[in-house]
Parts: sequence; C-alpha cells; structure tokens
Amino acid sequence: MAGDHRHGPALSMLIRGTVSCQNLEPERLGDAHSQELPQLHPAAVHLHRIAQPQGRVVTQFFVFLYCKCLWRGLKFVIRKVTGRCELQRICHNNKPGARRTLKIESSLKYSKNELCQSALSAHPDRVEKTIDDIMTLKKVNPDTNPQLGISLQASLFQIVGYRSLVAEVEKLRREPYDCENPDHEEMLMKLWKTLRPDSPLTGRISKQWCEIGFQGNDPKTDFRGMGLLGLHNLLYFAEHDKATALQVLHDSLQPKHRSIPKEASKMSKAEWEQKNFDKAIGYSFAIVGINITDLAYSLLVSGALKTHLYNVAPEMPSLSHFQQTFCYLMQEFHRFWIEEDPCDIMEFNRVRSKFHRRVLRQLKNPDMALCPHFAASDLHLVNL
Repeated sequence: MAGDHRHGPALSMLIRGTVSCQNLEPERLGDAHSQELPQLHPAAVHLHRIAQPQGRVVTQFFVFLYCKCLWRGLKFVIRKVTGRCELQRICHNNKPGARRTLKIESSLKYSKNELCQSALSAHPDRVEKTIDDIMTLKKVNPDTNPQLGISLQASLFQIVGYRSLVAEVEKLRREPYDCENPDHEEMLMKLWKTLRPDSPLTGRISKQWCEIGFQGNDPKTDFRGMGLLGLHNLLYFAEHDKATALQVLHDSLQPKHRSIPKEASKMSKAEWEQKNFDKAIGYSFAIVGINITDLAYSLLVSGALKTHLYNVAPEMPSLSHFQQTFCYLMQEFHRFWIEEDPCDIMEFNRVRSKFHRRVLRQLKNPDMALCPHFAASDLHLVNL
C-alpha cells in the first residue's frame, strides 16, 4: 500500500484500468481489444497522441532526405548519359510556352545554386547577362548550343515579366480613384461616352451612372475595392471591343426573363446577333466588371494565370495581356450566367464561385490559352 501512495493516484488509476480489462468476460475480450485506447488512462492516451505526429514528422523528414538525394543522384546519372543538363533537357523536350517555362521556373527555383535561384528575380535589363552566367555555370558552350540561350532567354523574360506585371497591377489596385485628379476624371468620362454615346451626362453626380451599372450617383464609391484597376479594365473593354461591351451592357439593363434558351451560351457572335429572342440577364454591368477584375487579379496573384500568359506572351507579359484576359472573363461570365439561369442577382456569388472553379480547371492544362470568342483576331493571341 505504501508503494501505491508513493507513485500517486495516476499509477493507481492505470492499475485499476488494467484490472478491469483482466476481469472482462471472454466473449467481450475482443471488444475490449478493439477499443483498447479508450480504456487507457487519459495521461497515457495523451502521450500516445503526442508520439504519433512526432513519428510522422521524423518519417517524412527521412523520406524527403532520401528522395532529395535520390533525385540529385538521378540527375547526375542522366546528365552523364545524355550529355545534357536539366535546363537543356527541358528546352529540348518541351515546346515554347507554359509547358517549358513552368518547368524552367521550377528548376531554377529548387536549384541548390544561388545564381539559378536569383535568376527568377533578375531585372529585365539583366536577363541576357543572367543567361550567360547560367550557361557558364552549367558548362554549356553557346557556340555549339546557341538555341539553349535563345530558349532560356525567352522563358526568363516571361518569368520576370510576370513578376513585373503583378507589381504593376497591384499598384493600380492600390491607387484609389480621386475625383480631384483630372486623369481619373477623364477616364471616367471617356467610359460614359463610349458606353452611352447618345446620352450626354447631365452632371458629374447623377443617377445616370446607374445606366451603365454603377450603384449610386457617384461611381467613385464603387471603385474602393479594386481602385483604379477596375476603371482601367472597364475602359479597355469598352474601347477595344466596343460592340461586345455595348451588347453585354444592353443585356444587363433588361429585367431577368425566364424564356432565355440556354443554347444561347454556345452561339457564336454572329448567331447571337441574328437571334431575335430577349437576351436579358439582369445584372449591373459596371459592378460585375469590377467584380470580375477582382477575379482576374486573384488568378494573377495566385500564379494560376501563368499558364495562359506564358502561352500568349512570347516574351514579357504586359498590362494589355492582363486586360485582354479581363475581356475574356467578362464575355465568358456573361455566357456562363445565361447557362446557369439564376433566379435573380442574389445568386451572383454562387455563379461567380462556380465560374471561378471552371476557369481554374482550364488553367491546369499547361497548353491552355484563354481566348475570347468575340475578338480573338484583335487580341494578337498566340495560336497554339
């Protein structure tokens, strides 16, 4: 008894738990074994739970270490057999575009050499010098392998260009609309004149703004979320594909009509214009445009848009490439809204989320290039 008191109540409870298991009937012993963990003292259960994740971490570490060493050893063997470094093999086995550039980007990112890692953040003016340094590091003779330098340079321009584009788009998004800035006001007035050429604006503060899908008398308040980026995208859409922008605006001004055939979403622009049915969809054009700007921005920042931009921009992706993507998303969302046939605007978030998921699935294909149905010839996209 003195021994029990020395070890404290915890040991006593563990002993009692063990005795209770020994006293079980034979036919119930199987159930006891299947529920062995709950029969233990809580302190023992806690220790068991702590040990499990620690064991997994150790196992994962050794698996990672093994795979890393194995992969580096495998790369060494492949180079000796083929006579080519990893970058040479990537350029040789993959056509220009996202499939090649994404693999080059991954190879540089996970390289053990700091020069290769830093190449991803090189200034555009130093891309050529960076490629020369990498080829020297890899012991590749540019005279006997001239195509490698050309291929690496094109891909690295895409990589650093994408980073620059993200920074440029982010700067526009963070810049608030300023009604005291004449450039901002000029862009807004130009948007009105492009979308409503036959309706002069009666004043800067006016209910007329609702006619192009703003929520109130002053559009300034609607640009808070996306800043000047939303205005830039709306104006680009209105100016570079005016016919489609006007058609989408016209549809959005009509009340929701239940008789719209879903087949309309599969029609070409010519077929669309030949039909006489009511294409009303009932949403706010400008507000949806700002919302789709947010969607395009999230695709860009997350890196999901790399697939598309690496396929359509032969060198550095620019702001115009991003705005062309916005035009595509506006047109496709317009069609998708008709496909979904929502009861009212209250279903907007559901439809938007579903549309977002569909675009993400498309962008997982490394050969994917988002190409609008409505002005592909004007967008100068690469025809893969």
